[in-house]
Amino acid sequence: MYRRKNNLELELILKKTLYIKALKQFKIKQFILNHLELKNKRKDEVIMEGHVRKRGDKWYFSFEASNVDGKRKRIERVGGRTKKEAEAALRVALQEYNNAGLHFEPTEISVSDYMDYWMKNYVLLNCKYNTQTGYEIIIRNHIKPALGIYKLKSLTPAILQEFINGKYLSGFSKHHLTNIMTVLSGSIKYAVHPCKFIKDNPMQYVKYPKYEHSKLEIDHKVISKDDFEKIISRFPAGTTFHIALMIGYYTGCRIGEVMGLTWDDIDLEKGTVNINKLIYKRKPDWYFGSTKTESSVRTIKIGKTLILALKQHKKWQLENRLKYGQHFIQQYEVEELNGNEKLRRIYSLSLSIDAGIIKPIQMVCTKEDGDMITPDTFKYAARVIHYSLGILFNFHSLRHTHATTLIENGANIKDVQDRLGHANIETTLGTYTHSTEKMAEQSVDIFEKAVNHNLPTK
Repeated sequence: MYRRKNNLELELILKKTLYIKALKQFKIKQFILNHLELKNKRKDEVIMEGHVRKRGDKWYFSFEASNVDGKRKRIERVGGRTKKEAEAALRVALQEYNNAGLHFEPTEISVSDYMDYWMKNYVLLNCKYNTQTGYEIIIRNHIKPALGIYKLKSLTPAILQEFINGKYLSGFSKHHLTNIMTVLSGSIKYAVHPCKFIKDNPMQYVKYPKYEHSKLEIDHKVISKDDFEKIISRFPAGTTFHIALMIGYYTGCRIGEVMGLTWDDIDLEKGTVNINKLIYKRKPDWYFGSTKTESSVRTIKIGKTLILALKQHKKWQLENRLKYGQHFIQQYEVEELNGNEKLRRIYSLSLSIDAGIIKPIQMVCTKEDGDMITPDTFKYAARVIHYSLGILFNFHSLRHTHATTLIENGANIKDVQDRLGHANIETTLGTYTHSTEKMAEQSVDIFEKAVNHNLPTK
């Protein structure tokens, strides 16, 4: 009995010893596995985070880049003269590398910084100078002050709608507000694609406040004969804006083309106007520039009414030159270089100033004292016509009126295209061959004549 008890105790002690031994072995094995895993993790972290090392009197940083053609690639650069500088440079380099070369974290960029990025990487590369200038002004004066402190990712339709509503309530015109919304929509769309900084464009949900008349309605306004007579009565021959209105109405030219005309573009004997340039603004100066498209370079036939108006205007300019004497203002053209771009700058100087060998130019559209008329100065005339005369108007209305009048009265559509300087006939057809009451009546008359021509009469 005593021997059996001792054997049982001995068996228990042996089992306990074996269990403890196995447990120790398991813990040792687990410890080793954990250690190896931690070591590998740290090794991976070192690879991802990079290294810094001193070589000579400088500190270098390096990090593992993605494999190229199956081969590992390591990038090493000078980080500075101290270990701290090298570590800081490494963090910046890794952030830039992980963000595909960007110098910022896309998810953290502010609206202000993003607008600078968009201007540099899209607008300055793809847009014309006037567009670049207009966008920069909108960003500087409107978007940055109100939205610049927001993170790009935090912009919501509600924030943007409130911003647009505020501009509307402040009295901004439909045209101005449209430009602001165009910049916002285009810039944020670029952040979605191709940049992929954000997933959705919140501007697509923002609504335009309701205006009584849109710019499109005003642009496509046909000025009646009676209304044009009222306009010319308000701005008769011998006043600042008369000749610009006459040229616009009788040729259908764009405002920049009209204001850019010089007398060597006009042949009064042959009755032609040659459109080969326009004027545009690079603040604060005016320049000659190329026409909107190659097809915009054209020669337009003009009739007796405009020829007579131009002759009277030229005589008026000569009389004013004598009247003002040395105080008369003369325009000059000077070529300038802006990088590889050749610019044609327009200077306006009093005749009392010796311009030396600078080439003088004879502008058609001038004020009484010889100073040139520009799209900016014409805004006064547009406001007078719009508000004082009560006629819905901007300069483009004259172009639309000219084209519509020609088409209503049976002009050849190809000739209208050439006259307006459209690049393709689809633009002319889509813009100006809209239905009017006169066209509708003509269509009925044509059909009636066609189907009733051979019908028997009672």
